[in-house]
Amino acid sequence: MTDPSTEVASERQAPLRVLVYSDDVDTRTQVTTALGRRIHPDLPPVEYVECATFPVVLQQMDAGGIALAILDGEATPAGGMGVARQLKDEIFQCPPLLVLTAREQDAWLATWSRADGVSSHPIDPLKLANAVLGLIAPAATTAPA
Repeated sequence: MTDPSTEVASERQAPLRVLVYSDDVDTRTQVTTALGRRIHPDLPPVEYVECATFPVVLQQMDAGGIALAILDGEATPAGGMGVARQLKDEIFQCPPLLVLTAREQDAWLATWSRADGVSSHPIDPLKLANAVLGLIAPAATTAPA
């Protein structure tokens, strides 16, 4: 059972802004549905920033306030791995990046992109949530209120 005071306090925290990039609306929907509105009871609610094109990703990342970016490695014309590498090169203190690969066996490709995490298609809600928590939970739980 969750402590009501913790629940009320977390509701007052700014939402975690999670950018989801894919040219495929179905992939974006699968990601947002798999993670839901609250990834973990100890974390604030999630606000999704959905992006279908690379220029919009750059605009949103440059604006700041993104806690995590989930990038579809199968997106076209700019794939998530190339996008991740460019973001790591160009953004000072880049937030964590998670790349979605075509298959689990392609996870090694994400090392080239310098992504902080990886998950694969088809989207498995439990695996995706665990990968996301591994990237944002330490930062979110130690940030000053």
